[in-house]
Amino acid sequence: MDPTSLSRLRTQFPKRLQENIPLSGYTAARIGGPADALLVLRSAEELALAAQALWELDLPFVVLGSGSNVLVSDRGVRGVVLVNRARLVRLETYAASPRVAAECGATLNDIAHRAARAGFTGLEWAASVPGTLGGAVYGNAGAFGGDMAGNLISLDLVHRQAGRQTWSKERLAYGYRTSLLKREHPPVVLLSACLAVEHGDRAAILKKQREFSAQRRSSQPAGASLGSMFKNPPGEFAGRLIEQAGLKGTRIGNAEISPVHANFFINHGQTRAADIQALIELARTTVAAKSGFQLDLEVELIGDWEERHGDQRA
Repeated sequence: MDPTSLSRLRTQFPKRLQENIPLSGYTAARIGGPADALLVLRSAEELALAAQALWELDLPFVVLGSGSNVLVSDRGVRGVVLVNRARLVRLETYAASPRVAAECGATLNDIAHRAARAGFTGLEWAASVPGTLGGAVYGNAGAFGGDMAGNLISLDLVHRQAGRQTWSKERLAYGYRTSLLKREHPPVVLLSACLAVEHGDRAAILKKQREFSAQRRSSQPAGASLGSMFKNPPGEFAGRLIEQAGLKGTRIGNAEISPVHANFFINHGQTRAADIQALIELARTTVAAKSGFQLDLEVELIGDWEERHGDQRA
């Protein structure tokens, strides 16, 4: 970032701005080069004000939640990274149809467990899903037969031109692991969302959550990863295609296609984003050659890459 822009940022955020911060500490895979500047925001209001200030300064920025499902370049991010730590969760129990309202920096795990303890059913699928509500809304996260499209009622956001808005679920035009937000990248920052749940038996809800968590632990690898690397092609599973291509356990540097589940790429320590990217390309080309399937990324590539492989948004 040029000195003039940095000077303006220091003036705008005199006590909170961090500079040249490695993003490996802000991603689930523990991978990523430095951000020119970084701000940690702890409420939806702080996040909205920071986004509006950066738009007024005409400075580029990306938003990170827990940093899952993203691969940050070794070169880092030019511009500002806003780390969303807005985690307020409110259970609305007064209505006949209960709801959960949460800020987008709240983790799905926390939201699901709080709902379960209150006797609300419908979010059991989310109890062991990594990541934040914002990322889940953006990418239509899902597991065990549930997904965000099945729970979302409305989304509060701030738009660069139009300011604060509330969007209905229908406006997001959800599809499998995608949404209008992910496909078209409108200039918005997600603030909070309202989720539909139902009254249920607390013991049964908690039991189902434990079963889902146990199933995830038994089928997915431990260690630092990005989460599921590729979307499942229609009628197939990305992990099975990669395994059938003979790539399970393949390593480049300290990056490995997991021998437990081939749709997870593991960081064994000090892994470069370039090594993960090389495994991505190897998996894509080998699977295409052997089975004819084209693998589409579920994760997003963020930052300063030699070539543009994805939108700089998360």
